Amino acid sequence: MLFRASAKTVAAMAMDSSLFFQLNEQFFHQHGHGVGSSEARSWERSIPALVTALNEAGLGDVEVLLEYALPLNSKRADAVLAGRHPATGEPSYVVVELKQWGQAEPDEEDPELCRIDMYARPVLNPIEQVRRYCQYLVNFNGALAEHSRRVSGVAYLHNATEFGVAGLRAIERDDQGQMFTGQQRGEFLKYLRSKLSDTAPGAPMADELLSGKQGPSKQLMSVAAQEVREREQFVLLDEQQVAYRMVLNAVRRGKQADSKEVVVVTGGPGTGKSVIALSLLGELYRQGISALHATGSQAFTKTMRKVAGFRKREVQDLFKYFNSFMAAEKNSLDVLICDEAHRMRETSANRYTSAALRTGKPQVEELIDAARVPVFLLDQHQVVRPGELGTEAEIRAAAEKKNLNCTVIPLDSQFRCGGSDAYLRWVVRLLGLEEGGPVVWEPDDRMELRIAEGPEEMERFLDERRAQGFGARMSAGFCWKWSPEPKPGDSLPTDVVIGDWARPWNLRGDRGVAGAPPSALWATDPAGFGQVGCVYTAQGFEYDWSGVIIGPDLVWRGDQWVTDRTASKDPAFSKSTSDDDVDRLIRNTYKVLLTRGMVGTVVYSTDPETQAKLRELVGAQRETSAV
Repeated sequence: MLFRASAKTVAAMAMDSSLFFQLNEQFFHQHGHGVGSSEARSWERSIPALVTALNEAGLGDVEVLLEYALPLNSKRADAVLAGRHPATGEPSYVVVELKQWGQAEPDEEDPELCRIDMYARPVLNPIEQVRRYCQYLVNFNGALAEHSRRVSGVAYLHNATEFGVAGLRAIERDDQGQMFTGQQRGEFLKYLRSKLSDTAPGAPMADELLSGKQGPSKQLMSVAAQEVREREQFVLLDEQQVAYRMVLNAVRRGKQADSKEVVVVTGGPGTGKSVIALSLLGELYRQGISALHATGSQAFTKTMRKVAGFRKREVQDLFKYFNSFMAAEKNSLDVLICDEAHRMRETSANRYTSAALRTGKPQVEELIDAARVPVFLLDQHQVVRPGELGTEAEIRAAAEKKNLNCTVIPLDSQFRCGGSDAYLRWVVRLLGLEEGGPVVWEPDDRMELRIAEGPEEMERFLDERRAQGFGARMSAGFCWKWSPEPKPGDSLPTDVVIGDWARPWNLRGDRGVAGAPPSALWATDPAGFGQVGCVYTAQGFEYDWSGVIIGPDLVWRGDQWVTDRTASKDPAFSKSTSDDDVDRLIRNTYKVLLTRGMVGTVVYSTDPETQAKLRELVGAQRETSAV
């Protein structure tokens, strides 16, 4: 949330421009950069329209929460109004989505989407947008978990006439999804009076909402089984829902016109790519449309088979590997959902591939050929192995070669790392993956970042978090050799040795050993705590608290990072892997490891100069010993 005050106060501050100064200042503090011009215009034009309506309705004491941050993700509702319900006397909250649009029309194929002149691709219908914000709030704010009736949602298109946007009402409306235009201003005032009392100040109800305990993140694997069969485990927001609908629309077009097209969904860690993938798979599965999910990650696929396909073999069979389609007939599937597509390889062949299948055909072409609608979900900054080729450009080129239309849908909001954009930006600046160099961490209320003074302190801190009911894992750069797995009855070899502290790497194979889970379940089985995860096991997963050991392969010297390929024990790096590629892949590795945590991250470097730099950037107040 950027600002809160009564409607009377907000209106007065809007008049003298102090409101917009406050909003800009808070935005910069929370995000590390200035607000965009379109959002600034929205503040200057839409907020006054809302608070003027509130004051004219006699609701000047209603509390207005501006740019209210939804729990555990980076999305913000334009405003949440807090007060008492005039009939029940209970707390009452109205989520408001403000639009400056003068005109908009529903998408021809899908009324949940709409089109406006300023955007090249469709956006979510604002009625559906605000409804999903309400549902998400109920799911993740403890003050509302048992009181969904207390939350209402409305889109206020204050510049629009009925003629300009009436078509948006083609979708179903309910108490959490309403829409009013500037032409309906009188009806909007009446609506506000029906939800909020003019006799009770709203500040106590705002306090109650803000103090509501954030619900535990519905982590992907813990609800995968219900998601595939029941669909309603995740609430897709904004561009997530747009991506989901656009894929379903492409599937419908393909069936009706007997055509084929490629869809690419891009986004950073935690933007919801795998959630969209599961949502699509579940919906297509229920509709009887032939669809499969594929990844290049053994850990991810095996976990999906185990969790999503629990007790149901046909569900397990929905999860494949990228190299499963070498012999597939063209368009044998309606849909192929390629999750973590940044892990695609040049070809699917390996040393076990028969001569008949060694065609040299690019893997991306095999995947495109396998389905009428191949869907690729990727983050090209998560490429961590030589030979991984999954980029938007590669897929576009392959589609163009086959004269296929390719639609790219970017995801911006993210749900990992507590929804903290500031933390993700800090990570990419730290690692030099974004220009400008490392910056000092400014603590926000979404993500905790701490520095441990050694692996013992890190492990102790994480174990304390586990005792409080959080999930936690430790991972490290690939700087220690990975021993062969022990024989049954033997103890795990302690490969990761730092001073007097030593722990085993996570297992490699498909069976548990000495109480440790198989490789594919390290991130999701509680018994995974106690082994150190490598990037190939951690990638694609999330846990509440993440401990990251930065090894000697990435060290800070003077004013820059230096990668030392001789310190890496990753067998994927061969002599033919260039120094530039090694540098890029090691930095990407640590980006992956540093973005697994949902609640907080603890970092330690084995190198003294690097550890000193981390302390300088994070600050002594965030060391684990201070807890």
